[in-house]
Amino acid sequence: MNEKTDTKHLNLTAPIDRWDEAIPLGNGLSGGLLWGEGRTVRLSLDRGDLWDERASPIIGGLDWNWATLRRLVRERKGEEISRTYDTPYAEAYPTKLPGGRIELDLPNGLACAGFDLDLNTAVGSVTLGTTGRLDVFFCATEPVALLRATGCVPKVRLVAPGFGQGGSTGDKTDVSQGSLSRLGYPPPQVGGEGDAVYFRQECAQGFAYAVSAQWRATATGWEMAIAMTTNQGGTDPVRQGLERVSNALARGFDALLASHVGWWRDFWARSSVRLPDADLERHYRLVQYFYGAASRRGAPPMPLQGVWTADEGTLPPWKGDYHNDLNTQLTYWAYPAAGHLEEGLAFLDFMWSLLPRHRQFARDYFGVKAGAAVPGVMSLAGREMGGWVQYSLSPTSGAWIAQQFYLHWRYSMDRQFLAERAYPYMLAMAEFLAEMLEPDAQGKLKLALSSSPELHENSLEAFVQPNSNYDLALLRWLFAAVAESAAELGEAAAAIFWRQKLSQLDDLQVVEKPLDFAMLSADVNSALLVAPGESLRESHRHFSTAMAIYPLGLLHVEGSESERRIVAHTLNQLEMLGTQWWVGFSFSWMACMQARCGRGNAAIDYLQRYLNGFVSRNGFNLNGDFKNQGYSSFKYRPFTLEANFAAAQAVHEMLLQGWGGKLRVFPAVPDGWADVEFDELRAEGAFRVSARRKQGRTVFVRLVAERDALVKLQDPFGGQSVKWSVNGLRREGDLYVGKLRAGQVVEATAG
Repeated sequence: MNEKTDTKHLNLTAPIDRWDEAIPLGNGLSGGLLWGEGRTVRLSLDRGDLWDERASPIIGGLDWNWATLRRLVRERKGEEISRTYDTPYAEAYPTKLPGGRIELDLPNGLACAGFDLDLNTAVGSVTLGTTGRLDVFFCATEPVALLRATGCVPKVRLVAPGFGQGGSTGDKTDVSQGSLSRLGYPPPQVGGEGDAVYFRQECAQGFAYAVSAQWRATATGWEMAIAMTTNQGGTDPVRQGLERVSNALARGFDALLASHVGWWRDFWARSSVRLPDADLERHYRLVQYFYGAASRRGAPPMPLQGVWTADEGTLPPWKGDYHNDLNTQLTYWAYPAAGHLEEGLAFLDFMWSLLPRHRQFARDYFGVKAGAAVPGVMSLAGREMGGWVQYSLSPTSGAWIAQQFYLHWRYSMDRQFLAERAYPYMLAMAEFLAEMLEPDAQGKLKLALSSSPELHENSLEAFVQPNSNYDLALLRWLFAAVAESAAELGEAAAAIFWRQKLSQLDDLQVVEKPLDFAMLSADVNSALLVAPGESLRESHRHFSTAMAIYPLGLLHVEGSESERRIVAHTLNQLEMLGTQWWVGFSFSWMACMQARCGRGNAAIDYLQRYLNGFVSRNGFNLNGDFKNQGYSSFKYRPFTLEANFAAAQAVHEMLLQGWGGKLRVFPAVPDGWADVEFDELRAEGAFRVSARRKQGRTVFVRLVAERDALVKLQDPFGGQSVKWSVNGLRREGDLYVGKLRAGQVVEATAG
């Protein structure tokens, strides 16, 4: 994360010769990657709904169900399990599709000298030699992209993805499924004349899309408009695209830029942070920018790569899908605290719209009568895609998705959202799981098959003794959350029912004495187990054993002595086992856990390792230790977004926490952060909070209540005398307590 001039710009020197180091641009529905070298400027194009939804014939067959899986596990037929459930994921489809590329050939004497992204305005630019400039933005208010060249008139070339029939299929790996030619599409239809060109790509199952562009010379250079359109809804994508680019040019670059900049001004006004670590602050701002650029209500939410699908002639990493065993959840961790509730609703609206399909999936695959289940690996249409069956078809994936509905309610305290969306969604997941559970000899409810993503990879050993702590933590969290929500809505009988279900679950499983593992010591004797009788024995990327600590918050450092010991010893064990087999999201997730536990120095250490080892020069998370810093044995570089967002959430956890009905300001600030401040961050309870810390002391806190509420603020002033702007907050131990009215503002100044 060098080459940057300040925290409001992403400034990169030329050349940029890889798409995953490009300047990222987008408007929620469409996205672009700006890169190039020499006399060539490239703009790789993407749109969130470009998908091939064909399914493997294996999926949905008579043997494609939970009962078959239970039988095969019982019979220890690992190869047949893999052949039945994992093979479909090796097919080229379903998959996210790249959109194509615009290439600009610069006149003689000009070359790419530098690239910049102005985060405030979401405008990308290329410095062309010493006299020229190219500016690009994906309009936030219209479905077009605009380009303007000053001092030159480039030549335009449209490049369609390599979908054509024939050709090499490409090498397939666990990450990539090979060449785009595996999809077998016909060549694109190319047309246009003069200053307008297009290509139309026929895909599968009648789906088609088009890329259209039109340009004109100006007094100072040249302007162009680009549109990506589809035939969904029966429209002609070429005609629609050409109309959009013509209308955009008629309105003019400057007029659309003004509307675009206004949208981004409102976006950035929602919250801000200022950190003494410039690299971390820049990354934090970039991640917030990703929400504005890649997540918009009415458009598909972000899959693994958002609106920046790979542009290298191959299917995107992991087919650019929705991985619901971790990735989608982490991607939407950081929006509530930053106040980007609208951007987060893109994901919640999407999952809500899929609820009928997921009810059918629960019936067809799991054989239940009630509720809904979410595939762990999912297409845009919400369909299961196959993959390692322990995780791609885990019954508890939907419980983790349900937490985001719950948190959206807790951060907004929108009772209508709770009644109409959050509670019904959580209830659907709980009803499904309640039917899936079976009592053991002691009457405790268990799943027939249990796992701990992604431990033991794709082996029979991945089916651990029920219930794994991953499954158990999700079950305990979900039943408690449904009971809480039912009580909030006045449904007393439902609240009693779900509390009873909760009481029928085991407590979380912990190490009671050293197991057959030499590394276990007194420091980890109370650590969370993987599953009954199995301790975590190896470095592993997915902290599925620690779900109860973060993000579920079932165990915390303000609990009983036993809870505090479990939390401390679980973190000790994860650290003792080392980072050898961690990936990018492991470091940012660990930073979140450490911050939640008040360990600011540890949190910043993990964040710095993440930024140093796993982040590309443009800020993208590339998963592996591709810079060979010695942090991990994973050295690959497939781009996915979830670790970026988890890193931003770690910053939130360091600055403000509101769980358990109590506000904590600067709860995990590192020792080196003497001066730090934030404005308008959100906390659970629908509070907006601003605060400043100077020379190692909190000097100012501002609270805004969006609903009538009882506020409990843990003293952030270290015992200093405090002047309050209003009366009514009384001191109770280490808390300031008082009732606030909706819209009321309270300020406190130390000294």
